[in-house]
Amino acid sequence: MIASRPPPPKKRSFSLRSRAVRGLVYQVLTLALIALGVWFLAHNTLENMRSRGIQSGFDFLLQPAGFDIGESLIPYESIRPYWHAFLVGMVNTLRVAVVGIVLTTLLGTLLGVGRFSSNALVRGLCYAYVEMFRNVPILLQLLVWYLLMTEWLPDADAALSLFGSVYLSKGGLSYPVPVWEFAHGLALFGAVLGGVGAWLWSNAARAQFLRTGRPRPVLLPALGLVLLGALVGWAAGGAPTGLNVPSQAEAAVVDGASLTPEFLSVLFGLVFYTAAFVAEVVRAGIASVPRGQTEAASSLGLSRGQSMRLVALPQALRVIIPPATNQYLNLTKNSSLAVAIGYPDVVSISNTAINQTGRAVECIAIIMLVYLTTSLSTSGIMNWYNRRAAIKER
Repeated sequence: MIASRPPPPKKRSFSLRSRAVRGLVYQVLTLALIALGVWFLAHNTLENMRSRGIQSGFDFLLQPAGFDIGESLIPYESIRPYWHAFLVGMVNTLRVAVVGIVLTTLLGTLLGVGRFSSNALVRGLCYAYVEMFRNVPILLQLLVWYLLMTEWLPDADAALSLFGSVYLSKGGLSYPVPVWEFAHGLALFGAVLGGVGAWLWSNAARAQFLRTGRPRPVLLPALGLVLLGALVGWAAGGAPTGLNVPSQAEAAVVDGASLTPEFLSVLFGLVFYTAAFVAEVVRAGIASVPRGQTEAASSLGLSRGQSMRLVALPQALRVIIPPATNQYLNLTKNSSLAVAIGYPDVVSISNTAINQTGRAVECIAIIMLVYLTTSLSTSGIMNWYNRRAAIKER
């Protein structure tokens, strides 16, 4: 028998007749044109600034800032450099964005589900909320919340008290916090280990469901593992129970931790505004589920709540995630309006730096970089979750 010969190797030739080669050339030319345009704009801007005697560059970030910041989660003094001040503003922006996204998700989901309630009053209230808050400009809502915090609440020397440990006044919200000890660090480490255990449990439960069709509870065991890890770490460190409790002094509330009126105004304004849009996203997602699904759930004896939680919402989630991501991005970008009520976010810090140094282009570039990074990070996380929740085709 004659052995079959191997096929001759394919010759790779660079020819514009090839679609792949033409596509590569077009991409290279496009990138070159974009790079040329960016270089031209940057060069032209620098030349115009130099001809007018305007200083440029980011060297000012190493100079002392020389101004105080009213609210900071990290230690800061006016003698610190500008980059440290920008870091404080970025942390304040992330603080509002992260907490706002969590609260917006909870409130928007409740409102969206409430639109399908069998109670006419609940449906009407949810509908009225959505129509009112999404049709009032966000800046106006921020100003209204700020006026409520600074005008209607009592003065700091006569703050509203709840259980003698939580105080609300024009000075903000004061609440007790644990006195930090080594045991609290162990508790955080234990909670992280519990989170890893919860992730492993979730994967095992999903694998068993795919293999046998029998579901395992996931949410409660996962929360239990996180809580158990935190409790074990706290107990291993001696189980300290010391609390720093605020108290009413002669002129103000002292001790404890506090949230400023500016932070509360920004948070409430962003959450109540964005939750109205998220509620519509949830409502549309649930409405996209075929009615036969809920009818089948009812025929199996499931209640309306069980049908919503076990049948409608899991299927609607695949429709909800993409538009909800847009709303999370809007919330993060709308936080830049906090400068209108004096909250020291990255925009407020940049305005102060511009007034002191005159480096407008550089400060604006920093603002753009911060919001671009936070938006892309949020989009990346939500895209990962969207791929995880998508239907896997064979």
